[in-house]
Amino acid sequence: MPVMALVPDLATYVAFCAAAVALILTPGPDTLYVLARGIQSRDAGVRSAFGIATGVLCHTAAATLGLAALLRAAPAAYRIVTYAGAVYLVYLGVQAIRNDEFGNADDAGRIAATDAAGSFRRGVLVNVLNPKVALFFLAFLPGFAGSAPGATGRMLVLGATYAALTAAYLGIVAVASGRVGSFLTSSTATSRLSWFGGGAMITLGLALAVE
Repeated sequence: MPVMALVPDLATYVAFCAAAVALILTPGPDTLYVLARGIQSRDAGVRSAFGIATGVLCHTAAATLGLAALLRAAPAAYRIVTYAGAVYLVYLGVQAIRNDEFGNADDAGRIAATDAAGSFRRGVLVNVLNPKVALFFLAFLPGFAGSAPGATGRMLVLGATYAALTAAYLGIVAVASGRVGSFLTSSTATSRLSWFGGGAMITLGLALAVE
């Protein structure tokens, strides 16, 4: 199969990128999660952003292989993944509050240094354990990939593009929120940050469970 068959035509690719950017800029659980982690520390936010982008690649692979279709065809499996994601987010929120992860700049730096892989891993799980994202990619990617030979390859290219755009945007969110967090160093402000960050994750988990 010619390599060009695996690459969308320019007009389709530009349209996809425009649609992807519009969707990525719409505030959602991923953005709020990175915002909360970014306030904790810039490094934690950036690593979480890249973790979420990796989760996008996982959803792309699932849509390409047809695994996402199983969630749509099996309501029980969909609910299990939904509740797993909700419980995980609530767990992260409770841990953030209990451990005062947003406590002060020194603690944030220590956590970021000792939990580099953890911030990335949590970002991956936050995205992967959201079945709505899986179904979104199942519906979104084929519309731009078409049905001609090479559609699978085009879906992978488009998914990788979406992941790259996601990483770029959420990376900016992480850096910006990290600067905000670095300015809030008083004991009162940092205490509120712990409740804000943890509360945001708990709220996201509850919202995912009830939607």
